[in-house]
Amino acid sequence: MRTRVAVIGGGQNCEHDVSLASAASVAAALDPATYDVVALTIGRDGTWRDGGLRPIGLSGAVHVLRGCDVVFPVVHGPRGEDGALAALCELAGLPYVGSSIRPGALAMDKWATKLVAGAVGIATAPGVLVTPSSAAHLGWTGPVVVKPVAAGSSQGVSRVDAAEDLGRALSAAFALDERVLVEEVVVGREIDVAVLRRADGSVLVPPVLEIVGDGIFDYDAKYGGRADFRIPAAIEDTDAKALEEAAVQVFEALGCAGLARVDFFLTADGPVLNEVNTVPGMTEHSQAPQMFAAAGLAYSTLLDELVRAAHR
Repeated sequence: MRTRVAVIGGGQNCEHDVSLASAASVAAALDPATYDVVALTIGRDGTWRDGGLRPIGLSGAVHVLRGCDVVFPVVHGPRGEDGALAALCELAGLPYVGSSIRPGALAMDKWATKLVAGAVGIATAPGVLVTPSSAAHLGWTGPVVVKPVAAGSSQGVSRVDAAEDLGRALSAAFALDERVLVEEVVVGREIDVAVLRRADGSVLVPPVLEIVGDGIFDYDAKYGGRADFRIPAAIEDTDAKALEEAAVQVFEALGCAGLARVDFFLTADGPVLNEVNTVPGMTEHSQAPQMFAAAGLAYSTLLDELVRAAHR
């Protein structure tokens, strides 16, 4: 029996284009012998559109979704990855791929993620939460990384090495979020860990990936063809085990489901959590699919696992 899958892309946020690419890749790779794909797109203005890009509105989208067996949300960032689409599916009684409302919201909020990680003993970078009213009182203590609390794809993220540049970095972050995280610079290797909760309940962690480069792994590096990924990362077995255990611990503490990418700095003192992505990049060449490919799990098979593990 064929399964009708609604793949949702786009989104009303700064990751719109990235989400379009992920959704198009997912739709094209779902096995046509098993799945009928129904494409839906959310415009930058929030307008829902059908596969022909005709505006159908939210009520029209819900009508389409009700005719599908499973919803596969591939909307990165706010109003998507943050639990918004999971909430829509829950309210409409629709099975869907990925994490539910609470883990989506918690993981999207980098400050909340730090609190959860700290509660289970996972190290994070020392930092402070800054709002527009408190920004004027923020003192300079040395090099920091400034980032919006709830944005992805490294949008609005800056490394600040001089006090006179702090105001500009804060303004860039506040342009994307009303809350900003200012963290001490962590010295370590950037390591990504993918975690998959399969349909049978088992957890699969493929070989970890190292991002090699100078400075922040920013939007241009991620999507401009300059990314240098090393899979598997050339690290000691003990470090790989520590990263895997920390990733699974955070995945479970947040309550994640399906697939998540958990990003760390590997320091001399061990793993330091950077962030958790419950809807990571999902083209075949994105980090998480590449890690699973290195474990022998083909892209189409990974997608099949996610659909079969959907919330029902």
